[in-house]
Amino acid sequence: MPGTAAFKTVAVRAALTWTVFAVAAVVSSVLVLLRPIGQRLSDLHIYYGAAETVNAGRPLYSYVAENGGPFTYPPFAVLLFRPFTLLPEGAVQFVWLVATCLAVVAIARAVGRGLGAGPLAVAAMACALLVSAPVQSNLRFGQVSIFIVLLALVDAMHPGRYRGVLVGIAAAIKLTPLLFVGYFLITRRYRDAARAMGAFVACALLAALVLPADSWRYWSGTILQTSRIGDLASLGNQSVHGMLLRVGVSPAALPVIWAALIALICGLALLRARRLQAAGDHVRAAVLVGCATVAASPVSWTHHQVWTVLAAMLLVATEGAWRRAAGWVLLAVMTLSFGAVLRGVSTYPGWQFLLENARSVGLVLVCLAGFGGAAVVSARRTRTALAFVAAALVMLALTPLPAGADPTFKAYSAGDLTNPRYFYFSADPRPGEPVRFLVRREKTKVRVNGVAGESVAELRYTSAPGGLARTVPLLSLDSGVRTFSFRSANLAHGRLEALAPDGAVVAVYTGF
Repeated sequence: MPGTAAFKTVAVRAALTWTVFAVAAVVSSVLVLLRPIGQRLSDLHIYYGAAETVNAGRPLYSYVAENGGPFTYPPFAVLLFRPFTLLPEGAVQFVWLVATCLAVVAIARAVGRGLGAGPLAVAAMACALLVSAPVQSNLRFGQVSIFIVLLALVDAMHPGRYRGVLVGIAAAIKLTPLLFVGYFLITRRYRDAARAMGAFVACALLAALVLPADSWRYWSGTILQTSRIGDLASLGNQSVHGMLLRVGVSPAALPVIWAALIALICGLALLRARRLQAAGDHVRAAVLVGCATVAASPVSWTHHQVWTVLAAMLLVATEGAWRRAAGWVLLAVMTLSFGAVLRGVSTYPGWQFLLENARSVGLVLVCLAGFGGAAVVSARRTRTALAFVAAALVMLALTPLPAGADPTFKAYSAGDLTNPRYFYFSADPRPGEPVRFLVRREKTKVRVNGVAGESVAELRYTSAPGGLARTVPLLSLDSGVRTFSFRSANLAHGRLEALAPDGAVVAVYTGF
């Protein structure tokens, strides 16, 4: 029968796609395990070390891993990690990788079931998720973010007697899912909101009973210390807050501008989510709220951005050529690093900035448009909106940006001298030569390490024309040679100046 034959064909294709997923999962996991020990599942190592610290009766938030990473989650999270210390860390790494891949499958199945998709579509979604940058980041670092997405997604999508509990537990591990409580309230699901807050408070109280001192320290101050999480201006932080830092917004104006933008973005996203939920589209509503959590958080590293990948796939599955095209572009943005891939064609600092913040821009557009837009109801308005967005992006691409827009810049100090990744150039300066250096290009940054001659008293680096110059420290070695090292996102517009003791410029290096 024709119907039976077609069904068998789809089943075979689905099986082949799942085979591709399995192979990709195994290869990805093996590549993670082949990384150097110090770089292998580094976040999981922090979780494991923090749990061992608590087991030993030491203060949780005084723990710092060998790589310098502290434990940054609420105290309830460490209670969940403590059972893992019964196993050797190597076994925990293997279990975590398997669990991460299974979480990808569970997310794809949940979304597919919510959309009424067939087995082939579910398998394709799982493959797209797995190869995306956020999921690969979860695998590489051994991150908990993928499980947070799974808990919040399943809870927000599927009605049930206990809906809200999983969101509360997820928020007790990582605070960002608390925005789903606002979603429950705006959709008048007050019992779901109450259950979510009840679960959140219950988890926090349980942690307070087990770890009273650590709980007090976290809720009374550590929760506000975002500097513990890392350099918030770095490219990995693709939140609105991170993008504003890279634009170079002044510290005084930053809180006001950020709060206003977040109120606008999250407000529109929640209103659109309410419309989608009322129309019975629970999947897109939940994913839209998830995207808003990524935009709103001050810190949204790559592994947090699984929500944006889901939004891209939902756009691909939406009716309308423009939406599908936008979905494919967003999916490419979430899989490739445009700032690294297209660095060679960067002509303007603004263009470079747009490429490096493509995930932030895409995320904001999803939150504002809401899979079609709360206000866009006709093809004519759609074309007008797209033309406006295109014009805004072109203007941004052509805008000269200050040096503060270089999120990757960092000049290394004496405490970093023993790190061969930063200091790798060992030659002495030639007689009469102001500066000698070697450039190493990495995926998302460029490193410069060299030595300075006796005529040089100071080094200054400018990332882009018109920007403020940054001082690069000159560090004295035991041999008497002075060395320096810094990194930058892109040297295409960089300018390194060597200055004499009287302030005169003795050498300038550009285009290196």
